[in-house]
Amino acid sequence: MINKYKYNGETWIDVDHGTPEEIHGLMDTYNIHPYVAKELTSATPKPRIEFHDNYIYCILHFPAWKHTHAEDRNQEIDFIIGKDVLITARYDTIDALHKLGKDLEVQEVLEKGDAKHLHSHVIFTRMLRGLYTSTFEELESIEDNIENITSQIFKKKEREMVVSISEITRTLLEFKRVTDLHREILETLKHRGSEIFGDEFGDEMDEIILDYLKINTTIRSSMDMLKELRDTDNSLLTAKQNETIKRLTLIGAILFMISILVAIFH
Repeated sequence: MINKYKYNGETWIDVDHGTPEEIHGLMDTYNIHPYVAKELTSATPKPRIEFHDNYIYCILHFPAWKHTHAEDRNQEIDFIIGKDVLITARYDTIDALHKLGKDLEVQEVLEKGDAKHLHSHVIFTRMLRGLYTSTFEELESIEDNIENITSQIFKKKEREMVVSISEITRTLLEFKRVTDLHREILETLKHRGSEIFGDEFGDEMDEIILDYLKINTTIRSSMDMLKELRDTDNSLLTAKQNETIKRLTLIGAILFMISILVAIFH
């Protein structure tokens, strides 16, 4: 399915599970290289960036936890960024893109004939800001979950929290794995994109890189917190086990003394 948004003469085309026929039509209309067009028909496991004569082709994956709409928690977006058109291809419902589409529709109505000329690369950078905002909201949900785990640990539910700590740790490791791959692509986009679209694009990418670094820092901070929680949980569990062993040892000693007394007076 293809959704098309227009804003002040600029076009954003959003391809949702595009068919070969739909992709072929875009290839002919916007002079997309056949190899790139083929890539838009299926998901790609790793991020990539390529520079063509008329556009930039970029693949990024965004981790999702609470707001995923599919079994795969890594949401892929393929971007084709031209001077007058932005094409995105995706294989899942992505909330940030849906929201941006609605916002552009509203702005087109409210600001028609009165808004500034909006280039496709501005739509792209605005889109990235929205995607990173969505990722940060996911991390805030994870932080809330970590606070709940902390509360449960100190309510003497250490054993029950072992699995929860492991699951959240695994989720954060996946967030880290996916987002760590963004840094090089964002830096490349900033430098090469500035040559194509101008200094304004580079300035916008600086802001986006700051958003990315904020996410990166939050992930690492949450992972450090979970490590401390795991250590605390293990210490409390060990203390409980030691206390249980002491009680069992004491009970065993008492039973042993009783058995000796019974044998003596039998």
